Amino acid sequence: MSTRDLYVQGPGDALWTVPATGSARFSWEYGDGRERLLALYQKGKDKQWDAATRIDWDLEVDPRNPLGTPDESMALYGTRYWDKLTEQDRGDLRRHYTSWQFSQFLHGEQGAMVCAARIVESVPDLDAKFYSATQTMDEARHAEIYSRFLQDKIGIFYPVNDNLQALLGDTLRDARWDMPYLGMQVLIEGLALAAFGMIRDTTTEPLPRQILTYVMQDEARHVAFGRMALRDYYRQLTDAELREREEFVIEGCYLMRDRLRGLEVLENFGIPRQEAAEITENSEFLHLFRKLLFSRIVPCVKDIGLWGERLQRAYADLGVYEMGDSNLDLLMAQDEELAEELDAQRFAAEEAARTAEVAAAIARGAAEEAAG
Repeated sequence: MSTRDLYVQGPGDALWTVPATGSARFSWEYGDGRERLLALYQKGKDKQWDAATRIDWDLEVDPRNPLGTPDESMALYGTRYWDKLTEQDRGDLRRHYTSWQFSQFLHGEQGAMVCAARIVESVPDLDAKFYSATQTMDEARHAEIYSRFLQDKIGIFYPVNDNLQALLGDTLRDARWDMPYLGMQVLIEGLALAAFGMIRDTTTEPLPRQILTYVMQDEARHVAFGRMALRDYYRQLTDAELREREEFVIEGCYLMRDRLRGLEVLENFGIPRQEAAEITENSEFLHLFRKLLFSRIVPCVKDIGLWGERLQRAYADLGVYEMGDSNLDLLMAQDEELAEELDAQRFAAEEAARTAEVAAAIARGAAEEAAG
């Protein structure tokens, strides 16, 4: 079955074409490279994994409660619309919200794959090309995972959100080689990491938790890559060039904030768009979620050297200015540790199952020998 048949709303043309700009750059210097970046490249090679085997796809998921999150996380909770919903309707709403969230994750991962490939093509340094090649594979794996989860476990897809598509288009159309880093590695990846983390830490369901934990282990490397490359490059830029990039960040952050409403879901449940917008704006959970989503972006932007007055005012307006002092390295280390803990639990369970199987075989053999 084509996934086009599973879209709640038609996604439009089968292909979205973004005109390519900028230059492909080759480097004939093969012996030089930044030690930190080459170490990250080695880590990127060492940490490759197969989504078909590392994730337990046999785990069941209830499509009407895929994440097991509380009702309070629904924007409609506490409104007159929520009170009118039957239990089946509420299950349908949870299914659609999860589909909408994970569909945006899926579309964002495809965008990240294309942006990583663009970095391979356009970045002037060979060490950065090496690492970007490993990231391209990572993003392909993530798109594979989210697509499989939506198709096999949820059963419906949502089209790409207009604001996400706009930011992807702006990122890819810019001819400057550093813009795919800034748009994807810092903004889209940073926002996605925070969204993944909030769901990972609140879901009671093992399959989505596995998926998000393992994806976040990869994403921690990607954000580190963007920080290294941009921090080095932005030290060389003029004030005017830095301000141009800050303007891009400001516009992108407002686009990302407005992406988070999920109005498409509420409209599918018969709520007029204007009223749906008011409901989401009044949702306490959404306000908290929205604020936490910038927890990875703000310290990263500050770290790479973009911290002018206008950008600081924008973050104050968004209510996230104080996040500039967050410890991004600690957050990333925790992401990797959680994946390693999950692996340890999985290996321990597999070892226990093998031990029990051997013990049962020995017991059967002993029983047969005694009977014989």
